Amino acid sequence: MKAVKLIIERYSHGEKQTIGSIVGVSEVGHERFRHDTLELPWLNNQTNISCIPIGRYKLKKRFSKKYKNHLHIQDVEERTWCLVHAGNYYTDILGCILVGSGLKDINNDGIVDVVSSKKTLKSIMNSIEFDDKGEIDLEIFNI
Repeated sequence: MKAVKLIIERYSHGEKQTIGSIVGVSEVGHERFRHDTLELPWLNNQTNISCIPIGRYKLKKRFSKKYKNHLHIQDVEERTWCLVHAGNYYTDILGCILVGSGLKDINNDGIVDVVSSKKTLKSIMNSIEFDDKGEIDLEIFNI
């Protein structure tokens, strides 16, 4: 059974980044998967330097040369091109969300990174079911 809804639970809010979990939920409310997320800190929704506001969104599957298969977060207030894509470091983010299968300081700069991001994104893309409009629900909140 594939996930029909995604939830991002943000649990660590630092000066340079926000860490959380992305959870895939089935139609009957069962957790199908859980992975790590990395975002920029909350800086009042400023373009390219802030994570997006908590709330409910729609995601659409998208492909680009740069990110390959990824997800486009729809209708983010005062923002465009907010994505869920592969990357490892907070410096890879311009207001988007990175996913990974663990947290580790890969480049020894004292700041936690996400690991296995491309593999994790591919797994997520294969584990979700889009509706008739090609969308899936996303809810983001702080815990």
